[in-house]
Parts: sequence; structure tokens; C-alpha cells
Amino acid sequence: MEKPGRIHSFNGLTERIYRDYLMKGARTRRLVLTAQLAILVLFLGLWEIAGRYKWIDVLLFSYPSKILNMLFEKLADGSVLPHIGVTVMETAIGFILGTVCGTGLAVLIWWSPFLQKVLDPYIVVFNSMPKVALGPLFIVGLGPGMMSIIGITLAITVVITTLVVYSSFNEVDANYVKVVRVFGGNRRDVFRKVIYPASFPAIISTLKVNVGLSWIGVIVGEFLVSKQGLGYLIIYGFQVFNFTLVIMSLFIIAIFATAMYQAVAYAEQKLTRK
Repeated sequence: MEKPGRIHSFNGLTERIYRDYLMKGARTRRLVLTAQLAILVLFLGLWEIAGRYKWIDVLLFSYPSKILNMLFEKLADGSVLPHIGVTVMETAIGFILGTVCGTGLAVLIWWSPFLQKVLDPYIVVFNSMPKVALGPLFIVGLGPGMMSIIGITLAITVVITTLVVYSSFNEVDANYVKVVRVFGGNRRDVFRKVIYPASFPAIISTLKVNVGLSWIGVIVGEFLVSKQGLGYLIIYGFQVFNFTLVIMSLFIIAIFATAMYQAVAYAEQKLTRK
């Protein structure tokens, strides 16, 4: 039988090791953040200097202070806000529908092996097809508006989501499935007790992929058809040779895409925490 003093000493050592581990992780995160900020500041500083001293073609590449001045001016007069609102709304709709429809299709394919064999070649072909080439079909079929832009976004997100989620279903340890089968579980029990819990982290991680794919789909759609949105501003800036407007639009996209990604990462951390 262990003496109380020895048990207390062991618990204290364990707590100290765990505390040191947390402190080391916090230091690592601070170092990573510091390095990231240093790289960003260095890049922006060199870009600013290169633009002011005409080391680069300012007409094509502009420079940060000029881009920020344009952004503040357009925010002040409200001219850019409708474009931001339209693009963010289209991206959110495409992101949600793409994730839900892709996950639902993956579940349907897993549920029916016959359906999986039937749809497999079509999914592979559709995934390899350049989605921009389908743009005119969406425009004609859904009209030159938001519906066609969302359609293009879904064409990109749904297939990728289906493939990733379905692959995660197939990677679940078959022994767990056998255990449920041995105890009389049906296919619904297998999915509810084994497949879904084991694949949940992969499903959540798919959201991160869909963030980028949703933005790509929306911007491509706005390139083709929109008269409003950040994609439209990029095309308009290119047409009038205003590349400061183009880079400003890209800068706004980067901010909102990063915020959306961080929100998904935070949700993943909360939902997958043991």
C-alpha cells in the first residue's frame, strides 16, 4: 500500500509536468504568432518602400498606403459596402448549402452500395471537369443573377465535400462495424454509433476546405455574370486599368476569408474537444 505522502508527491509531479506542457504550448503559439506578424509587416514594409521609390511599377502593383486610402474613401462614401454585402452573402449561402448537400450525398452513397457503384464514375468525371466551363450553362439555366453564382459555387463545393466525407466513412475501422453487427445492429445503428462519431472530425475539417472553395466559386461566378460584388470590382478595375481597385478588392476578400476560416477553426476546436 502506497503511503499518502508518496501519492501526494506523485500527483504534484504530474500537475507540474502538465503545467509545464501548457506553458510550453503557449510559448510556441506566441512565437508562431510573432513570426507570422513579422513576415506580414516585413512584406508590407518592403512593398511600401518599393512603391514609393518606384522600384516596382506602381500602376500595376500599387502599394499598401495607396490601397488603404482608397479603401477608407470607399468605406466613407459607402460605395464598396453593397459589393461586400453581396459577395459575403453569396459565399455564406454557397458554403452552407455545399457542406449540407455534399455531406448528405456522401451519407446517401454510403447507405446504398448499389448507388455508390452507379454514381462513382459520374462523380469522378464531374470532379475532373473545369467548373468555369459550366458557367454559361448555369447562367442560361438559372438566369444572370445570384442563383447562377450559387450554382457555380455548389458545383465546386458539393463534389469535393462528397468525396472527402465519403472517404472518411470508408476509413473507419471495420472491426467497430463488426462489433455492432455482432450485437444485432442494423445499418442505421452502424452509422449512428460508429461511422458518424468516427467521421465527425473529418466532416468538421471539411468546413475549412469549403471556406476556400466557396470564395473561389463566388468570385468566379461574379467574374462571369455579376454586376455587383467584389468579383465584379476586380473585373471592373481590370477593364479601366485601375489595379489599386483590383488589389483593394483582393485585400477585402482576404480579410473576410480569413475571418470565416478562423470562425470555422474555432467551431472545430469546440465541437471536437474531448
